[in-house]
Amino acid sequence: MVRQPSINAQHRTPLSTERIIEAALRIVDGQGLARLTMRRLGDALVTHVASSPAQADGAASAGWREPLRRWAAGYRERLLAHAGVLPLLVTRRNSAALTTTVRSLQEVLRRGGVGEEAAAAAAHTVLGYVIGHAALEVRGTPEDGADRPVDWDSRFTAGLDLVLAGVG
Repeated sequence: MVRQPSINAQHRTPLSTERIIEAALRIVDGQGLARLTMRRLGDALVTHVASSPAQADGAASAGWREPLRRWAAGYRERLLAHAGVLPLLVTRRNSAALTTTVRSLQEVLRRGGVGEEAAAAAAHTVLGYVIGHAALEVRGTPEDGADRPVDWDSRFTAGLDLVLAGVG
């Protein structure tokens, strides 16, 4: 199945050798050549991919589920489009890369009437679900061990519905 890029992905410059060089140059220009390391370059790539704030709809009465569904679908597409960065995202400590994203998810939930503690837990849960699902999808192995093709889109949507249903 060929994936169509999300609207956000269509407007984002794809990861390329040129973009990697640009990220390296930003580090060199801002911090000096001695500060350019593969770790810093990796952190710059993770930050680029992982920072994806959710957008709250105008009115709180519009609810939080639909904005989170749109964000989750777009974020999954972003992760799949840059699947090579996924190992860095899940194994390296780069909390700054996800801070903006988590805060925006919490804000969408709070505007929709979810309490502070529940919004914090739900934001991390939704983010973890999307990242984890993308990692399983990239791996391409059905996690239930069945020898059949997996409809990753349907599986993602069904799982997301379960996660969102549990948010108070």
